[in-house]
Amino acid sequence: MPKASQRSLDMPASPIRKLMPFAYAAKARGVQIYHLNIGQPDLAAPPEFWAGIEGAMGRIVEYTDSAGIPSLRTASRELYAAKGIELEEGQLMVTTAGSEALLFALMSCCNPGDEVIVPEPFYANYLGFAVPAGVKLVAITTWIEDNYALPSAAEFALKITDRTKAILICNPSNPTGTVYDKAQIEALGAIAKERDLFLIADEVYREFNYTTSSIPSVLQLPGMEQNAIMVDSVSKRYSLCGARVGYLCSRNAEVMAGALKFGQARLSPPLLEQLGVESATKTPQAYFDNMREEYRARKDFLVKALSGINGVVCPRIDGAFYAMVRLPIDDCDKFCQWLLESFEFQGSTVMLAPGTGFYATAGLGKDEVRIAYVLKKENLEKAMVCLREALAVYPGRTCEQAVHA
Repeated sequence: MPKASQRSLDMPASPIRKLMPFAYAAKARGVQIYHLNIGQPDLAAPPEFWAGIEGAMGRIVEYTDSAGIPSLRTASRELYAAKGIELEEGQLMVTTAGSEALLFALMSCCNPGDEVIVPEPFYANYLGFAVPAGVKLVAITTWIEDNYALPSAAEFALKITDRTKAILICNPSNPTGTVYDKAQIEALGAIAKERDLFLIADEVYREFNYTTSSIPSVLQLPGMEQNAIMVDSVSKRYSLCGARVGYLCSRNAEVMAGALKFGQARLSPPLLEQLGVESATKTPQAYFDNMREEYRARKDFLVKALSGINGVVCPRIDGAFYAMVRLPIDDCDKFCQWLLESFEFQGSTVMLAPGTGFYATAGLGKDEVRIAYVLKKENLEKAMVCLREALAVYPGRTCEQAVHA
């Protein structure tokens, strides 16, 4: 019989979504699940977004420009300019979410077989984007004991080969919550410039910064006009994960021209969501300030709660809304499935993302999980009780102190 493609066989399952059948089965049994497995904010989108959607009532839902509707591109460039990121026409492309922007960036910058250096643990879908792009991700490992600190530029240099085409970072980091400061970004920019590489930055979580320092965009690095590429999205900024609107930005005309051709092949991003996002660009700063402080409070609670569970290691978290946590377990994939199949506490359980899916290096992440603290504090509290009780009775626990408090 005909065989499926090798590409499809090489495509990794999402650690964030692969356990959903077990979650559906648990819900069918009447178990309440606290979803900490996926970065789905529970805050309301700004009313400005809905005003833009309502304003389109009765309009023909037509194809749009492959680079996005011109009015949204203009409004978005103005928004970036207010943040100190100046872009001209043709240097910003609207994509079908940040996911498509990342895929277009890899396909526009790399040839099949090229290598991209990326700190691990990294956003799991980077592996998924690398497969269709024919790119090999070369991991440079960061460690929980160091709060997943970014390795030095010298360590990145050791990973560069004649196949290396780019360095890819996420700042603030999904999944670790690490924030890379100006000096670190500049050091990466210097090595990218020196070795004629692209520096691709996933800057989706820019608004979720809990440090006192601002986070520079790679597009603000002087002399990096041809090397720097920024990926962005409205999913987290406006709590619009399902709207699927993102951006690919670069001053490299050749890269942007290539990305536009890929965009033409998929025709266009969705019209209605673009109209809503255009209106959302008028959202007042208070919305973002309140959102950041809400997540800061959730973060502070989560770190304190996790630190109070025997055998759990939680690093410092400076940004985004994730924590990569070490648990006293034998195998995170088994544990996360067990939580859904075999455990409940007072009618509830918790869903986590297994850590192995966030690493390219085999064997790493087996005792780690990613927690997305996207629930209101009262639900986070209940989720942490569930996790504590689960660790106390999990058959594969590796820390004998992991018992009832």
